[in-house]
Amino acid sequence: MLKTSASSVIPSQYLKNYFASLKSHHHHHCCQRRLLRTTTTTTTTTTTHTKPLTSSFLPQRHKKSWITTLLLVSSITTAIIYQNQQQQSNMSSTLVPSNPEDVMVIRDITPNVVTFSVPFLRFGCIPIGGRGTVVKLSSGSIAVFSPVALTASAKAKIASLGNDVRYLVATDIEHHIFLSEWKTAYPNAKLIGPEGLQEKRAKVTDDPRIGHEEFAVVFTKENKLTLKVDKDFDRDFEYEYVDGHANKELVFHYKPDRVLIEADLMFNLPAIEQYSKVPEKEKPKPGFLGNFMMGLQSTQGDAKGMKRFMWYVASKDRASFNESVKRIDAWGFDNIVPCHGETIVGGGKEVFEKVFEWHLTGKK
Repeated sequence: MLKTSASSVIPSQYLKNYFASLKSHHHHHCCQRRLLRTTTTTTTTTTTHTKPLTSSFLPQRHKKSWITTLLLVSSITTAIIYQNQQQQSNMSSTLVPSNPEDVMVIRDITPNVVTFSVPFLRFGCIPIGGRGTVVKLSSGSIAVFSPVALTASAKAKIASLGNDVRYLVATDIEHHIFLSEWKTAYPNAKLIGPEGLQEKRAKVTDDPRIGHEEFAVVFTKENKLTLKVDKDFDRDFEYEYVDGHANKELVFHYKPDRVLIEADLMFNLPAIEQYSKVPEKEKPKPGFLGNFMMGLQSTQGDAKGMKRFMWYVASKDRASFNESVKRIDAWGFDNIVPCHGETIVGGGKEVFEKVFEWHLTGKK
């Protein structure tokens, strides 16, 4: 039986960012409220008519506010679902599929880049999938990004690559649950993550999966442009700490194979590969809310929903976020491995520039 739930983001932080973004649109919302009521006066009576608030009802100049209102409603709903889930379970007990060995998909993206893809439900109802990425460096050592459950098959794959795991990377403040499990199996690996994560883990005292190991490399807003990992790692990777993102994203470019590795910076739903080994009858049905949220995390078509989500919700510090996106765009990647949704093999730069168009060239 497949059982996964919980969240890979912090909805309260997203909501906080979203409310802040609404301030710049306050006058639009005031106009919407005035438009809801129209008064028709005759010689003897005054009749008030209330029209339903729909996108077609609103004049063109108010449709942006209508869209942001929809995003707000969706964010509030998902936050409520998240809170309910947290009341029923501890931090990581529901993050692991009950049968990870059976449902994990191990795939060679290139001869040096391998992905471990698994089912994962956000808020217990939206199938976004999860993915860890393993890279064999030119030195022969191994780096693991966003590690997932360390199954027997995963261990065998690591052994086939030489078994020399030197780096375990938490790609943001959420993708860290399995660090301790991997650190125990590969004690020579150094932990890498964003600021705040070590302190977050230190506060957890009732979850056996989360240890209090010390991080060897910690990215901060102050050191992000000068921090180095070590000679072997830096020879193969470019990296950017997107401190302007709500989840404090770390993004890496494996230069030899032109592969961009990221967690929540960009989704690519639906999560087809990550649910490909789940029996059809056990695959989750996302429903209306799930389909709506998945539409906001799809790169298909003009990706307008994702553009709006990035612009209004994910970028808590938009100026810093924009700077990070521009630095990443300068890299020579062609493939993208996200934690959630489909891997993009070939044409990744074009997809990236489409999704982050507003951050790269300005919102029109």
